[in-house]
Amino acid sequence: MTTQFLYRRREFLGLVGAGVSGWSLAARAQQSLPVVGLLSARAESEADERVAAFHQGLNDTGYFDGKNVAIEYRWAENQNTRLPALVGDLVRRQVKVIVAIDGTPAALAAKAATSEIPILFNIAVDPVGLGLVANLNKPGGNATGVSTFAGELGSKHVQLMHEVLPGAGTVGLLVNPTSVNLTQSTTQEVQAMVRSLGLQLEILTASTDLELDAVFGNWSQRRANFLVIGADAFFTNRVEQLASLTLRHLIPAVYWNPRFAAAGGLVSYGTSPGAYGVAWRLLGVYAGRILRGERPSDLPVHRLPKIGLSINLRTARALGLTVPPTLLARADEVIE
Repeated sequence: MTTQFLYRRREFLGLVGAGVSGWSLAARAQQSLPVVGLLSARAESEADERVAAFHQGLNDTGYFDGKNVAIEYRWAENQNTRLPALVGDLVRRQVKVIVAIDGTPAALAAKAATSEIPILFNIAVDPVGLGLVANLNKPGGNATGVSTFAGELGSKHVQLMHEVLPGAGTVGLLVNPTSVNLTQSTTQEVQAMVRSLGLQLEILTASTDLELDAVFGNWSQRRANFLVIGADAFFTNRVEQLASLTLRHLIPAVYWNPRFAAAGGLVSYGTSPGAYGVAWRLLGVYAGRILRGERPSDLPVHRLPKIGLSINLRTARALGLTVPPTLLARADEVIE
């Protein structure tokens, strides 16, 4: 019996040793793969479709996570102040590419952290104006990517809402104060249009769910007649929530994301739905091309071109508004 026990013990230890050895080989193989660092201002649970599209782009260029490339994820959990530390960790890991998959703060944090590691971004504003690239066609540095240019739609949003509410005197602008550069550019653009129309501007800020609830809960105390929601990853991730809040508090509002009107917001004007997948997939393609040896300085910044106007007539009726026929005629989608 003792002999049988010793035999089984040796057999067990041999299996464990083989497992450990196999695990060590797998770990060493994983460590030898080129590493792509994916940086996001969002929470991990909020980025499924983005990550899937990014993976598809990588696959299109022949790279597969765990096979010939490794991906390390860093999630800021909707706290932009965490981004510098997260990207600093990726730099220390000496990743081959940093992909700032969501928003201007992530892109700027990456750019501030390194001038050598290639950076891919997906932002809503002009990357030339931000200093991320020198030129859209020939970026010239270590960064390139995609821009929706949604941050430049603020003036158009004011114009559209002024057509619906020509008697309005004050415009409310909702921005995320932790997205400093995006907030500044959006505010300047909206302010210029507000002044040209002889209106007043009231700036509202929110960077947490609690602050967002306070903005809408206190709306009756505001002077604003309608609301322009500034482009920001924090708001985009809560687009259905924003639509619900504007409808519940009877606030005429406009946002760039097409899901806003579909979810009950009054007006959406911005990038068409199909363009998002194109953007995230392109980041994956660009990452694969860089892994193959291409330089970000030679990869042009891709501008998502399709802009759509959606108007929710059900919401207009709930708000007691009549949308001008001339505006309805220009709409790409009218929700009855």
